[in-house]
Amino acid sequence: MPNHNLGLQFGVKLPTGHYGTAVNFDNGPNTGSPLDASLQAGTGSTDVILGAYYYQAVSQDFDMFANVQFQSAVAHKQDQPGNDFRPGNSETFGIGLRYEAHPNWIPQVQLNVYHKSPDQGALADTTDTVGTVAYISPGLTVQVLHKLHAYSVIQVPIYSNLDGYQLFPHWTATVGLSYSL
Repeated sequence: MPNHNLGLQFGVKLPTGHYGTAVNFDNGPNTGSPLDASLQAGTGSTDVILGAYYYQAVSQDFDMFANVQFQSAVAHKQDQPGNDFRPGNSETFGIGLRYEAHPNWIPQVQLNVYHKSPDQGALADTTDTVGTVAYISPGLTVQVLHKLHAYSVIQVPIYSNLDGYQLFPHWTATVGLSYSL
């Protein structure tokens, strides 16, 4: 019998973190002046997150997986006059392949694509917040104990189309532990 899984995801991002015209540069030549809304820790918005994933064994030793996710601000608060900011919608897509011949160590590779629409509102930098980036992401999962696994993934951009002046990392790394019940 073929082994495949399909799942749906739903999440909510709450309006936490500092945001708005009260957030200023702490040091440097712009000390005391307002920090761009897209660089602040918070957005003041409540976002809905919808997604789906699919997993399928493609041979005895290889499995493939895919996921898609959409995030959109559905409400944003303006607790102070002039705090008009709504982050742009974002979409992510990923597809990957895992080699599972050795259950104690599982290498994988992923292709991840991220797209973001422009931010909106009076505080938004609409010309510098839109774009698409694609990453290649090799990774490894290692069994530490019976049900405990350690994993790591390195993400390297292979394509970018960003409008205006934007920063994105040359690479990122993720490490973590997972425990199955």
